[in-house]
Amino acid sequence: MVLPFLSLYIEELGNYTEAYVQTWSGWVFGITFVSAFLCSPIWGKIGDKYGRKNILIISATGLALSVFLMGFVTSVWQLFLLRLFMGIFTGFIPMSQALISTQTPKNIAGQVLGSLQTGSITGSLMGPLLGGWIADSIGYATTFQYVSITVALSALIVYFGIHEQRIKKEGDHEKTSYQSREVLAHIFKHPVLLMVMIVSLFVQIAHFSIQPILSLFVGDLHGPENLALFSGIAFSAAGLGNLMMAKQWGKIADRIGYVKILVFLLFMAGIVYLPAAFVTNIWQLVVLRFLLGVSIGGIIPVRTAYIRQEAPVAMQGEVLGYNTSIRFLGNIIGPSMGGMIAGFYGFSMVFFVTSALLVISGSLLFLAMNKSMTSAKHIPGY
Repeated sequence: MVLPFLSLYIEELGNYTEAYVQTWSGWVFGITFVSAFLCSPIWGKIGDKYGRKNILIISATGLALSVFLMGFVTSVWQLFLLRLFMGIFTGFIPMSQALISTQTPKNIAGQVLGSLQTGSITGSLMGPLLGGWIADSIGYATTFQYVSITVALSALIVYFGIHEQRIKKEGDHEKTSYQSREVLAHIFKHPVLLMVMIVSLFVQIAHFSIQPILSLFVGDLHGPENLALFSGIAFSAAGLGNLMMAKQWGKIADRIGYVKILVFLLFMAGIVYLPAAFVTNIWQLVVLRFLLGVSIGGIIPVRTAYIRQEAPVAMQGEVLGYNTSIRFLGNIIGPSMGGMIAGFYGFSMVFFVTSALLVISGSLLFLAMNKSMTSAKHIPGY
């Protein structure tokens, strides 16, 4: 709900230049993921040992407190520090994916995680629209306080509404617990799994490079009238594409193969991102954001389903924690990079760089997949 007007909120905190706001929008947006990058594997390991439901409750409570306090800041530095604190508890969605994946048979993991993604994206779809409307009506600071209430409610829903079935292992060859060095060894012994996690970095850099400055780009295209609302529409267009296709991509990947679909979606995202550099009105941008959502929507559930397939259940939380940590590293680099590129070279260059990163990601994963298939053919009994 607050992301569409985060840069506009910064503008309200002082008399700043446009370049200053663009740069600090990137830093304030991205700093959350610095602490999240450090904490995600720790939360994943704790979740494997003590249960993922408990981590979800802690995460939602910490997020609610952080967002509530953001409504009272008086400087960019205060907002910056609260976003840093917020990152310690960021990871509600990845941990929920880990919880659902361990409760789901491997052969339908893509479809089930796609359904989870649909729920997540419904919030992403409604949030920017609702947040933009509320911000235009009652102001940015008050909106933060309302958002904190909805996050706190999610902690209560998890506490009273979820029963976690603890699964120690799924086969006789699996252990009931793993040390961190064993988890890392498992990742590095599976080259495609390692590449899927590395590609997560590039995808997040690409996807988040434009997000913190999107409202400023919308302002250039549309003008200042109802800016928060139209920024919300631009954000939500991608969410609508996500909503329509996330479950379908998961179902297709269950049948065809997770890595093949990931490669296809990465190339598709790279292709649809490029024309955004040439748009001349807000509705052209909205259409392209919708198409981006169609492609990006399948990447998260398909990637998580592949990890579900390749990692033993007793280490899945930690493996997903490392993957989330890598994603958050991309979230750190992406907004900062996008803000600086926009400040020095203009908005169009951000779309050029983003498109290239997505195509490179698809190429790297395609090469890793082919190399793995070639190696498998030389194994006796293949």
